[in-house]
Amino acid sequence: MKSLLAAATFILVLLTSCAPKATPVAQAPKSATSTAEQIAQGKTIFETACNRCHKLYEPTQFTSVQWVGIMNAMAPKAKLTDEQHQWVYDYLVSVKK
Repeated sequence: MKSLLAAATFILVLLTSCAPKATPVAQAPKSATSTAEQIAQGKTIFETACNRCHKLYEPTQFTSVQWVGIMNAMAPKAKLTDEQHQWVYDYLVSVKK
């Protein structure tokens, strides 16, 4: 009986370990498709919406890939629309070091 239980446990572990792993992928907003006016609006949104809860970070402080993760985490908290999210991201990555 113990060997049957051990075999069943082994098979369960084996099947579980073979299952495909779901890994979340941080998706960047679309490539910079915003106009200069929209990027300017992104700067304004960044300065007002983000500053409500914490100090503002320099746009050059993070890479565009890092900004993807930050924006994906913070945009819902700031209640940004998808459009506003895009504008803020485009502003942040448009600032040159």
